[in-house]
Amino acid sequence: MSETTQQPRSGIARHIPLLVILTVATVGFFTLGDYLTFETLRDNREALLTWRDANYWAMAVAFMAIYIVVVAFSLPGAAVASMTGGFLFGLVAGTAFNVFAATVGASAIFLAARWGLGQALTARLETSEGSIKKLKDGLRENEISVLFLLRLVPVVPFFVANLVPALVGVRFRNFLLTTALGIIPGGIVYTWIGVGLGGVFDRGETPDVSLLWEPFVMGPIIGLCVLAALPIVIKYLRGRKDV
Repeated sequence: MSETTQQPRSGIARHIPLLVILTVATVGFFTLGDYLTFETLRDNREALLTWRDANYWAMAVAFMAIYIVVVAFSLPGAAVASMTGGFLFGLVAGTAFNVFAATVGASAIFLAARWGLGQALTARLETSEGSIKKLKDGLRENEISVLFLLRLVPVVPFFVANLVPALVGVRFRNFLLTTALGIIPGGIVYTWIGVGLGGVFDRGETPDVSLLWEPFVMGPIIGLCVLAALPIVIKYLRGRKDV
C-alpha cells in the first residue's frame, strides 16, 4: 500500500522545479517589466559604479547571481542584464560574466524540464515509430549541430532553446557545451553595446539595439550558422547518394 501511494508522489515531485519556474516566470512577466529596464540602470548608475569600485568581486558575484535568476526563471530583462555586464565590467570581463551566468541559468531550466516533462516525453520518443522515430534519430545524429543552430539563429527565443532540448532528450553535456560556446557571439555584441551605455545616458538617448541587425554583426553570426549546419547538409547529401 505504501509503495502504491509513494510512486504518484514521486511523479508529481519531479514536476515541481519546472512548475516553480513557470509560475515565477508568469508572475515576473507581469510585475518586473517596469524594473529591469534601461531607465532603472540609468537612474542607479552612479550608486552601482561606486559600489563596483569599492567591492568589485562582490558586485560581480551579485550581478551573476541576479543574471542567473533572470535566465533560470525566464524573467524580462535578460538583454538589459547583458548590457549591464558591459556597462559595469567592460567588454572582456563583462562577456565572461554574462556567458557564465546565462549558461548556468539555461542549465537550470534544462534540468528542471528534464526531471519533469522531459523524462516522460523522452520515454515516449524512445518507443515511437514512423516519422517521429526518424525525427528523433536525425536529432541524435546531428545533436551538436542542431543545438548550435538553436543558439546562433537570432530568431529563436532563448527560453525555447533551453526547453526544447530537454523535452526531446538531448545529452546534458552537449547542451552545456553548445550553450556555453553558442551564446558567445551574441554575448559579445550585447556586452559591447553595454560598454557604451554611459555615453548614451549622458546624451539622454536610448540604447540602440538595432545594432544587432547591422551587416557587420549579422554577417559573422550567419557564417557561424552555416558552419553549424554544414555537417547536417553533408550527412543528408551522403544519405541521398547512398540511396
